[in-house]
Amino acid sequence: MKQRDHIAIVPPQFKGQEIEAEATKELKDETDAKSLYNVARMKLLDVNNWKKIAGAITAQFQIIDESGKEVHREVKKGDYLRIDIPGPGSKEGDGYDWVLVEELNEINKESLQSVGFRVRPNENPFGEKNETAHFYSKEATSSFIITRENSKVISWIVDRNLLPNTESGSLADKVRDVAVGISAIAGFSKVQWQGLADGLIGNKK
Repeated sequence: MKQRDHIAIVPPQFKGQEIEAEATKELKDETDAKSLYNVARMKLLDVNNWKKIAGAITAQFQIIDESGKEVHREVKKGDYLRIDIPGPGSKEGDGYDWVLVEELNEINKESLQSVGFRVRPNENPFGEKNETAHFYSKEATSSFIITRENSKVISWIVDRNLLPNTESGSLADKVRDVAVGISAIAGFSKVQWQGLADGLIGNKK
């Protein structure tokens, strides 16, 4: 773990693979750092616009509330994220991959601010089956964090316990999940998350 998890949302690594992406910007003073942190915080929680931040090859994210409606607001604990990745979608997920926002924490201190949330692969909440509609298994998590330590602002994205989802009921979904899961572990997720980490704090070239 390269960064410190001030808000205690990153789970331990116990199986499969892990991926981390981070970006750091050192500002001239705390006033400038607080200003950048506030902008980065807004970008982090505005999940619907991540594709604009992370780059053209990345997935499209949409916040879905507990009633199944698309919403345009900051993400909250208990929301679902509907993910449209490049390539074939999940049949069980109605063409999408799904995760649940299972935790969201924030702290605000004079010399330290941090906000972040953790998601986990989930069933299609509006489908008929109880099968994980994602290319990763349900043990996997992704944590997205913005932190200000004095005059330094850090964006940190952590995937833990990455294993392809082999539990899909349909053969087509099983083949798709394993293929996409392996390619994501091999590098696609790292590229996507690094683009997002850089974009959140304005480090994109």
